[in-house]
Amino acid sequence: MAGCCKGASPAKIGRLSAEQAEIARLRAQLTKPERRLARTEVALEIMGKAHALLEDMSESAPGEQPPKTR
Repeated sequence: MAGCCKGASPAKIGRLSAEQAEIARLRAQLTKPERRLARTEVALEIMGKAHALLEDMSESAPGEQPPKTR
């Protein structure tokens, strides 16, 4: 059984060090904002496409006057 744990260092077995625990906590804390950012980016992309579509539709509508700008 001398080679059963070959390559495993004692630091990787058992409890996490304070530094490792902090890194794990910060990574978990970062996950939620990353998901929110990705969702926001997708929503902005969809809104941009919807805006472009509505603009194209309004420009090609027959007999319609373009909206007045202020």
